[in-house]
Amino acid sequence: MTTPVTIDANVIVALVDARDKWHHDAVVLRDALLNAGAQLVYFDCVINEAIGVIGRRTEEQKRSDQFEHLLDELTTMIPERSITWISVAVQRLFQEVVGLCRSHQGRLNFHDALMALACQELGIRFILSFDEDFDEVVWLTRIADPVEVQKLHQLTD
Repeated sequence: MTTPVTIDANVIVALVDARDKWHHDAVVLRDALLNAGAQLVYFDCVINEAIGVIGRRTEEQKRSDQFEHLLDELTTMIPERSITWISVAVQRLFQEVVGLCRSHQGRLNFHDALMALACQELGIRFILSFDEDFDEVVWLTRIADPVEVQKLHQLTD
């Protein structure tokens, strides 16, 4: 059985942008997960966030001419058919999302809270992220180091 692992926007951005400080780490982590047989899960709100970050970053770094290339990299890496659509649940989960943001004193933003709740509903126990705020979500285990890929086997056996 493959273990589902959702991917946070900071990892996706790092994967497509070789100039990102986390690029090497993100590639190593993704490859370790794939070698461990993990099923990578990409939420639509994460793709939304990643595209926004890439656009803002390329503009701020005066390399807007690279935006289209990075967007192509992202959509090639994660084709539309590979996206898990959770934003349709926003209206149903709105109060829970706001409550989770509130209970974490804003450390989890709206999309992060939505992702956490979607993981809970979908039975996804792992998230690949460089964002330590996910460490406070009791039903998620954050993976941020290739050594931690071993958690997949330890916690799913």
